[in-house]
Amino acid sequence: MDPNIIIRKYYKEGTKLYDIYMSHCSDVTKKALDIVNKHPELAVDVKFIEEAGMLHDIGIFKTKAPHIACMGDMPYICHGYLGRELLTEEGYPKHGKVCERHTGTGLGLETILNRNLPIPKRDMRPQSLEEQIICFADKFFSKSQLGKEKPLKKIRQSLSRHGWHQVEIFDEWCELFL
Repeated sequence: MDPNIIIRKYYKEGTKLYDIYMSHCSDVTKKALDIVNKHPELAVDVKFIEEAGMLHDIGIFKTKAPHIACMGDMPYICHGYLGRELLTEEGYPKHGKVCERHTGTGLGLETILNRNLPIPKRDMRPQSLEEQIICFADKFFSKSQLGKEKPLKKIRQSLSRHGWHQVEIFDEWCELFL
């Protein structure tokens, strides 16, 4: 599977959104592959990480986030499950799960219900090692500061706004992946 075929189906080359998407996803994928290379004992599916890393944010174009050139009508928090739906329709449901499960360190059903988030009411936490690695790598890069890796302290501060359990999971991943 060539993720670029799917990306070009939904993102027009030469647009600001395409450039933001490709820069962010390339950085996340590279970080994920660096982790895999440093930890061969994890024995993960490297090809899957390459593909899913490039596709993890495929749903952002359906959201309203003008600062990153997304002109859709859905809240940004929806991009994960929208990406899952899109990739499932494309025939890649496993890749779609990465989309749905990469927000923060994942969203548990309890969090979704307590915050009344406008997303499906189901557990959206990364399950497989591949999902966890991509989710972890994603925390290091924003779409508004392209190419700049965030320091651990800043990531922890950002995650803490969504509950200390997010920081605890991130710290567990730091132990495992760094």
